[in-house]
Amino acid sequence: MIQVIANWFASLRWIDFLDILLVVVVIYQVYRLIKGTGAHKIFIGLLTIIVLWRLADYLNLSITAEIFSQIVSVGAIAIVIIFQPEIRRFLQLFNTRTVTFIEKGRKRFSFFRFFLKDTAKSKLNISAIVEACSQMSKDYTGALIVIANDNELEYPVSTGERINATVSAQLLETIFYKNTPLHDGAVIISHNKILAARCILPLSASPNIPVNLGLRHRSAIGITEQSDAFAIVVSEQTGKISFVKAGRIRRNITPGRLTELLSGDFSNTDEKQDLI
Repeated sequence: MIQVIANWFASLRWIDFLDILLVVVVIYQVYRLIKGTGAHKIFIGLLTIIVLWRLADYLNLSITAEIFSQIVSVGAIAIVIIFQPEIRRFLQLFNTRTVTFIEKGRKRFSFFRFFLKDTAKSKLNISAIVEACSQMSKDYTGALIVIANDNELEYPVSTGERINATVSAQLLETIFYKNTPLHDGAVIISHNKILAARCILPLSASPNIPVNLGLRHRSAIGITEQSDAFAIVVSEQTGKISFVKAGRIRRNITPGRLTELLSGDFSNTDEKQDLI
């Protein structure tokens, strides 16, 4: 087997290496687009089936190869249906990252720009969010704030009222003020912009959620179960602040702790008492 693999590598031409590189690039970019969504597990499953199909074909396992071939044929149609939003975003990626060669007066080679991670997401006005949550906690003002990560949350944003304003404590407090028409639902933040307010989020169906948690908390858990977003909840009844990531909720946290969590300190797994 080792000799077969060695002979295969020896027979490769430079154009074959380029072919492999291009395939790896495409797979990596598609995975980046769907990472943090429920679709990434389906993508990995389909990729595994394709690899097994090619392996069975190479080893002359005719029946196994035929079965996998039929699955892949049907899967091609399923991919278009399941990954329609991701395919659209992938095609837009070439338009936004490979067409522009000059940016802000500095020449950039588009191929490398294709790999550059968008750093706009990391520029978040954490102090404004913490200040708003702290004040709303003191005033017992209910709030639900979702911070998008790799997943752009296009559908939840489309259910709300578009704002597209820079994040500020005053604006967040105004949105969630009890007498405003936008205070119900969630605020979604991305690229340090408040994209929309009064957004509708999916509710979590987890049986482990305490019965004393309301719809805001269930919505926060639901959106973080289905995406890689983070959510902050301020309870209208108790004024307590909760932070939710990957479907797990930290309850009754202080503004200082919220600052740490938003700054990227998610490695502390010892706080079992406030996680569900």
